[in-house]
Amino acid sequence: MELHSYIKIPFLFVVLLATLALGSTRVGFYKTTCPQAETIVQSVVQSSIRFNRTYAPAILQMFFHDCFVNGCDASILLDGSSSEKTAPPNSGLRAYEVIDAAKSMLETVCPGVVSCADILALAARDSVVQTGGTHWAMPTGRRDGFVSLASEAIFPSPSDSIDVQIQKFAKKGLNIEDLVTLVGGHTIGTASCRTFSNRLYNYNNTNEPDPTIDQAFLHRLRTLCPHGGDDATRVALDTESVNIFDTSYFENIKRGRGVLESDSLLWSDPRTQKYVKRFIGAKRPHRLTTFKKMFGKAMVKMSKIGLKTGNHGEIRRVCNKVN
Repeated sequence: MELHSYIKIPFLFVVLLATLALGSTRVGFYKTTCPQAETIVQSVVQSSIRFNRTYAPAILQMFFHDCFVNGCDASILLDGSSSEKTAPPNSGLRAYEVIDAAKSMLETVCPGVVSCADILALAARDSVVQTGGTHWAMPTGRRDGFVSLASEAIFPSPSDSIDVQIQKFAKKGLNIEDLVTLVGGHTIGTASCRTFSNRLYNYNNTNEPDPTIDQAFLHRLRTLCPHGGDDATRVALDTESVNIFDTSYFENIKRGRGVLESDSLLWSDPRTQKYVKRFIGAKRPHRLTTFKKMFGKAMVKMSKIGLKTGNHGEIRRVCNKVN
């Protein structure tokens, strides 16, 4: 046998070791190590949302905020005097107890196996399904990060122009289609009055409301948020069906009934409007189906931002602190 045939095996072995060290996510990652993992998360999420429907958008928002900082590594779950939790954009986040409950159950059944990052990713998917969305296969195998800094908690803002929104999503590897699709998750979301009060009373320092807001809707929002409101009062971003994952959110944007300025702008720019149009049509069931399927696809794409797998990161024993 020639010499080169002897050196192939160790070379391939080195490549294999390198691949294992780097790691990757895949559907069914816990099939042999913790086959009950996804069922347990689903059960906790379902029971939590039945008890409190507002948990669904809260978990979805938490996942979004996690992925947009250091990647989908559960850094949003870490406690600390200057952790991401303490950043102003995260002050309204909640439902941490749902993730903690799922983690506690998993640690009993499969200790040290399932990451908090994967629990959050699965919980976000199950929250959408629980409100009427379509199930999608979520790759798992993420590991938990060690770093969580409030200074790094920078997200798309309710006052962002379309150009800025596109730029922020592009930095995360997400295109315009992903942007419009993912923002469609606002169909089950809410926002505090203070987040958009400038549109109601003093838009761009004019002492007048945003002229693009439908007049009847403006009166409705002013009633809900008198004198600008506060952080405690929250308004549905999809005022037609806040607890149902559907496409009425996009219908509202077209009619001048978008609550956030960043949402309303999706209809004013041709780059984003064409995707909004794709989802509009209450009497066209295929458009709702299209949105639900595309949302799942975009969520999987977002879930791969800044992955930590293999030897990178850890599997936390509890989600609010590193081991």
